[in-house]
Amino acid sequence: MKKREKGKDPQAGVWKQFWKQRYLQIFVLVGIAYVFIFNYIPMVGLIIGFKDYKITSGLEGMFTSTWVGLKNFQEFFTDYKFPELLRNTLVLSILKLIFSFPIPILFAVLLNEVRSKKTKKFIQTVSYLPYFVSWVIVAGLLRIFASDTGIINNILMSMHLIQQPLELLTSPKYFTVIAVLTAIWKDTGWWAIVFLAAITGIDPTLYEAAEMDGASRIKRIRYITIPCISGTVTVVLIMALGNLLGGGLSGSNFEQCYLLGNQGNMAVSDIIQTYVMRIGLSNARYSFATAVGMFQSVISVTLVFISNFISKKVSGNGLF
Repeated sequence: MKKREKGKDPQAGVWKQFWKQRYLQIFVLVGIAYVFIFNYIPMVGLIIGFKDYKITSGLEGMFTSTWVGLKNFQEFFTDYKFPELLRNTLVLSILKLIFSFPIPILFAVLLNEVRSKKTKKFIQTVSYLPYFVSWVIVAGLLRIFASDTGIINNILMSMHLIQQPLELLTSPKYFTVIAVLTAIWKDTGWWAIVFLAAITGIDPTLYEAAEMDGASRIKRIRYITIPCISGTVTVVLIMALGNLLGGGLSGSNFEQCYLLGNQGNMAVSDIIQTYVMRIGLSNARYSFATAVGMFQSVISVTLVFISNFISKKVSGNGLF
């Protein structure tokens, strides 16, 4: 082991490196400050989930309100709508995870095989533009296209596939399908960027060696591309599982159900988040809303640890 040179302070080298990267460090510090201010400090408010908090009591009421313990949690768990809310939330999130998770991976792999750079850039740009379209605009377009007199019903009727317009936005039969399809359309291009970034980090000599050995394009994808991005896939999957109650990979359950939900499809569109908005926040029951939000957070954290543990046992890759 090399002896430490006399007269040299190891801390000096650290501060010297820090000063060289001072502009990058400023960006990091801004990010840390943002997370601390908007994510950690508000966690003090979780205490009102265990209290009978009234908004009229102000900030002091967070600490002076009557302690009710687990009353708000018990009220939510014993509510007659709880099984339906949990079922709707899980069904929608799991279906999104099953269908929307593999598609960006497949899209990224196929896009990587496009040899023309102009075509590749054009497809990539077109594919991730929907991500920047607000769900409010998407919902408005759906109300136009999927209405009784909209273009979708007109096309289906002109092709004699249906005899009368389908109630696409008011029937429980179609809501889940529409939610999953719009989530795939909106998020595929964005998440494909993550996997494309992982693919570009693969050593090109691996492909060259495989090609010299006579490996076909399919085999190169199977034995080089997919294994090399498995770490990124694992991390994204763990994050999606952690957000299972919020919408899986897309995390858009609330926006879709709040904007597209109505009395006609409420049997499948009413989820935990919309229930909290309707009962907890609209009725100023902030303690109840906090308790439900805390329940979701605990489940999410638990799912992250479970999925990470299973992933490390099965594949050796994990988030931490």
